Amino acid sequence: MTNSVAAERKTFCENPIIKDIYTADPAPFVYGDTLYLYTTHDEDELVNDFYTMYDWRCFSTKDMVNWTDHGSIFSLDDIRWADDRAWAPQAVERNGKFYLYCPVHKKDGGMAIAVGVSDNPTGPFKDMGHPLVDEGDWNDIDPTVFIDDDGQAYLYFGNPELRYVLLNEDMISINEEVGVVKIPMTEESFAKGAHMTGTSYAEGPWFYKREGLYYMVYAAFGENKKVESLAYSTSKNATGPWVYGGVLMTEEGGTFTNHPGIADFKGHSYLFYHTAELPGGSLFHRSVCVAEFTYNKDGSITTIEKCNGVNIIDA
Repeated sequence: MTNSVAAERKTFCENPIIKDIYTADPAPFVYGDTLYLYTTHDEDELVNDFYTMYDWRCFSTKDMVNWTDHGSIFSLDDIRWADDRAWAPQAVERNGKFYLYCPVHKKDGGMAIAVGVSDNPTGPFKDMGHPLVDEGDWNDIDPTVFIDDDGQAYLYFGNPELRYVLLNEDMISINEEVGVVKIPMTEESFAKGAHMTGTSYAEGPWFYKREGLYYMVYAAFGENKKVESLAYSTSKNATGPWVYGGVLMTEEGGTFTNHPGIADFKGHSYLFYHTAELPGGSLFHRSVCVAEFTYNKDGSITTIEKCNGVNIIDA
């Protein structure tokens, strides 16, 4: 191998990002000069041939190529009222504290959203002791959190419906007067699709704002589709109405699900997602990947191709 080839390979991160365990549901979080990536963890051994997931993991990078593994930073063992399904999380910082929002299955039945709190982005996180959102139905999964310019924090979530709550400044309680708000599941907002609502929206929302435009990226079932793609909608307001934007990534990933996570980091825009590309990969053994992309001048996003990896950032 020539020195030039060796140098080129050292400046490239191959997908999947994490190769020693199965990971899914990537949630990037930029803090300072570091991108932290929170993921779920698919266990090697399945229970009842279903998603077997007990903890959340964290990885970090300063250049998108060299990743530090921070191990398990929160688990079902830390949540006394939960017993299963450590599913898709997202983290945010406010007033020096870090908050990790996680869907779990309660011991007394049903899904709910837990919150872990830490003084450090890599944890350990401590459960606040009770669910943040608990409607008694399946819909309380896949939280995505965003703090707007005016300080109002929003937590969107849901399958099969998209819903949101307003978070109080403490980030561990909601505005009870507003309560849980259901977004109208219309074709104008999410396009016609094969999911339960008749639209393409399925689950895994990712909510953020860029240049005054709000984005809702989500796992989608297009018309006559039985595997999830990724799609997006936009709005001029944090609470909608939403307007469908198009397909963000097509279905070919080797697994039934997908889950988006988007971040701007050191002048580059990245889409994180998961596939079944690692050896032994399957519906229940997934692997986190990343692709760099650019926005069009009007804020729209052209369909992003799955890729082999990304180049190093010159820090």
